[in-house]
Amino acid sequence: MCDRPQTTASSQGYTVTNDLNDIPSIALEWHRGGKGAALATVVETWGSAPRPVGSQLAVSGQGDIMGSVSGGCVEGAVVVEALEALEDGASRLLEYGVSNDEAFDVGLACGGTIRVLVEPIGAGFPEDMLAELVATRAASTPVAYTVDTTTWERGVHASEMFPDRFKSDKSGFEGATFVAIHNPPLRLAVVGGVHIAQSLLPMARAAGFAPVLIDPREAFASAARFPDTALVHDWPDAALDAFGIDARTAIVTLTHDPKLDDPAIHKALASECFYLGCLGSKRTHAKRVARLNEAGFTPAQIGRIHAPVGLDIGGNTPAEIAISIIAQITQVLRKS
Repeated sequence: MCDRPQTTASSQGYTVTNDLNDIPSIALEWHRGGKGAALATVVETWGSAPRPVGSQLAVSGQGDIMGSVSGGCVEGAVVVEALEALEDGASRLLEYGVSNDEAFDVGLACGGTIRVLVEPIGAGFPEDMLAELVATRAASTPVAYTVDTTTWERGVHASEMFPDRFKSDKSGFEGATFVAIHNPPLRLAVVGGVHIAQSLLPMARAAGFAPVLIDPREAFASAARFPDTALVHDWPDAALDAFGIDARTAIVTLTHDPKLDDPAIHKALASECFYLGCLGSKRTHAKRVARLNEAGFTPAQIGRIHAPVGLDIGGNTPAEIAISIIAQITQVLRKS
């Protein structure tokens, strides 16, 4: 067992982010820096398209690019259109076919068709509206950007406007209006710097999560064991309070130690996290349930726990168990 420490390293104010999708802020920075910028967004796909709807590419007036709309298949053509949009100030809706050979080059079995919206910042996409979008995203607040592709009327809206789209994390057309959903980043809080966590955290990053490892035992949660990972040595309940659990958060407990796992579970069950998974056998979980009953949690709350954690794929090694956990988190996120 691990005794609760009298003092802990402070985690107040720490931030964990995943910058892979921060394309709007890059476009705004380029525009304000005098380079000029255009945003290209995948708005519709058919077949085996290389990038999903909502994917974005920022193009500066000097030809700098960040992001992707096709994995490389049509990027060159989109950049040309973006530079022309910066010259004439007009937005445009483009359609491209991706051949089977091009699709194979980026790892797909067959080709498809994509439509791409190109908007010059300023003349097309108003700077103040883009700044509002960037600021709302930075505050981890759900926000939708809409553009009517017939009138070019635009707007920024709160999540109440499109609840189903925010829940499914799905951008798309409603009539002639494209609705771009900007949800806060997916985040994963892992409690316990054990071997499974060493495989789980890099897998989580690859799956698009911004992960943090929580463990007051600094020898377990060390930079040597977990490079490129946000480490928090506070007690789990205090760490999760600072982390700020929301509906885009998954939580996994791995220590086998009730003194460490239970405080995190209590916080998770009282929150709106979309996933809570706990390592341990069925017998271990039965004891956990008994403790939670004594603590006053309801059967419905306790039923939110995925335990034993992960899909039953027969995994035995730490890496195989980590795969099963990521698979289950994805299943809950996308199929619930």
